Amino acid sequence: MGQSRPADQAGLRRGNLALLVRTLREHGALSRAQLAVRSGLSKATVSSLVTDLEARGLVHDAGVSAGGQGRPGQLVDLRPDSVCGVGLDVHVGHVGALVTDLSGEVLVHRKVVVDVPGIGPERALDQLALVANEAMAGLKNAIGVTVSVPGLVDTNAGTVPFSPRLRWRDVAVADGLAARTDLPLDQIVVENDANLGAMAELSTMDVSDLVYLTGDFGIGGGVVAGGRLVRGVGGFAGEIGHMAIDPLGPYCSCGRRGCWETQVGLGALLHACADPDDPIRDPALDLDQRMRMIRARAGAQDRRTLDALHQIGVALGLGVSYLVNLLNPSVVVLGGYFAALPEWLVEPIRNQVVAHVLAPGAGGAKVVGSRLGFTAATTGGALASLRRVLEDPTVVPVVQATEEEAPA
Repeated sequence: MGQSRPADQAGLRRGNLALLVRTLREHGALSRAQLAVRSGLSKATVSSLVTDLEARGLVHDAGVSAGGQGRPGQLVDLRPDSVCGVGLDVHVGHVGALVTDLSGEVLVHRKVVVDVPGIGPERALDQLALVANEAMAGLKNAIGVTVSVPGLVDTNAGTVPFSPRLRWRDVAVADGLAARTDLPLDQIVVENDANLGAMAELSTMDVSDLVYLTGDFGIGGGVVAGGRLVRGVGGFAGEIGHMAIDPLGPYCSCGRRGCWETQVGLGALLHACADPDDPIRDPALDLDQRMRMIRARAGAQDRRTLDALHQIGVALGLGVSYLVNLLNPSVVVLGGYFAALPEWLVEPIRNQVVAHVLAPGAGGAKVVGSRLGFTAATTGGALASLRRVLEDPTVVPVVQATEEEAPA
């Protein structure tokens, strides 16, 4: 056989660099010998790859290994501050930003209460750009930005064809954000909020299949099978909030009747547990604050609040049972406001799942509250931005000269 083409060699090297970065991210500091064992690469190749990663500022010497047999080895570890990922969030009631370093530690979290449907897409993008600029002030190592939006998202075009809850149609989010900031257009990705939430939750769990529910005014679903997002042919999979649970029910923001989110969305809960002049229904209040008020009332055994939560739990459980029958996931993760109220929602949900799933005892799905709550989508956005580096470290430019490269 002939020699590998340069393009093949370059691709192989990128893959091996990514393998080392992921290995260090998972296991922490390792010696070059340990990296060779865990990666299956030769020691010479690992040494060359580490030199490359050092030149890009992605790794550094981390002392000497202690214990074990033979001579102590020089440890290599990731530099968490070498790059950061940015997640931006457009929500019915706010815009926000979250920045994490390469290790996943949150560096910045900003949120501004905004009536996004009320002010329209142009002004909403103005507000999003302001939050993005504030969050990224002083950062010179942002590797990319991922914008979370509820509704139908065209990730290739960076647009939102339709978001019922935001009242948006054909909004060019990526172009609009690039025009309002110093962000390069090719570093801006737009993604559905439930998809990002699902991937963020997946990173905290030892499973490869899950369904994530957003738990907001609208209800979206992120579906992961075999560790990969299920997108569907047009990329719009997961719009489960618009399942017609009651065809004769109330009208939904999408224009149809009886959608699941009319029964279990945050608006349904607020309407059921409070009068219009109640502070709980004040959109100017942060959602976290409103959830604390609902929790306090439920904890004090307020009958109206408890009845409302039970009503939501039963309706939520019915829809979850459909998803379990259809998808058979390992776990259903309750995000958004659902995650703030697990003591009152999880039991009626599980009861409905047991009652309606065909084989609830045959490895049925667990129902759990989100570990990330209202930050799941922005966390997922930041992690998605960092994925560029985890999949191809060469997107980070060389910051110092390297010696002649050894084999890939």
